Amino acid sequence: MKYFIMVLLAIMSYLYGSVPFALVIGKLFYNTDVRNAGSGNLGGTNAGRVLGKKAGISVILLDMSKCCISIYITQCVIAHFGLSYDTIYLSALCCVIGHCYPIFAGFKGGKAVSVAIGYALMTNIYAGLFAIVIFLIVLKISKYVSLASMIGSLAVLFISPFVGYSTIGVCTNALIVALIIFKHRSNIIRILNDTENKISWM
Repeated sequence: MKYFIMVLLAIMSYLYGSVPFALVIGKLFYNTDVRNAGSGNLGGTNAGRVLGKKAGISVILLDMSKCCISIYITQCVIAHFGLSYDTIYLSALCCVIGHCYPIFAGFKGGKAVSVAIGYALMTNIYAGLFAIVIFLIVLKISKYVSLASMIGSLAVLFISPFVGYSTIGVCTNALIVALIIFKHRSNIIRILNDTENKISWM
């Protein structure tokens, strides 16, 4: 029974992670498919670039909510059924995978940055805040959102053994960081070639 519930939580988390908020907001309010403009990415940065700041912030917050809601539901369920607390990491990972490879958008999703921020804040507020601070510092220095995102995610992995993550939690952090870096592989190439777009507002 416990394993059945864990599988249901994993599926639920994947499906909610698969909701392409950038696509939904773009088509519903702007009659625009963000996949056909900008970088084509289903994330908050591209939504902001294509649809404007208000839409970009909305997508970022909604994407952050994915792991927050998935983890909260999982916490409620495991408290009722006596499952291991580490079950939240399974749900979180499935949610992040759903965001990156959404069944509702042809398995072509975002780069997991916003959803990973929600994950970090829900699992350990200190790790989440540390990652945000590092992100802002790197963004201020480099002007690269992609580089700041990758280093911010690595900051969570670095600090996770010291702020109470279990072994499974640390492993989950490593998998999420690896996925974020993999999804940014084209950005890495552009950074190395000095062709990556820089922000101008910070």
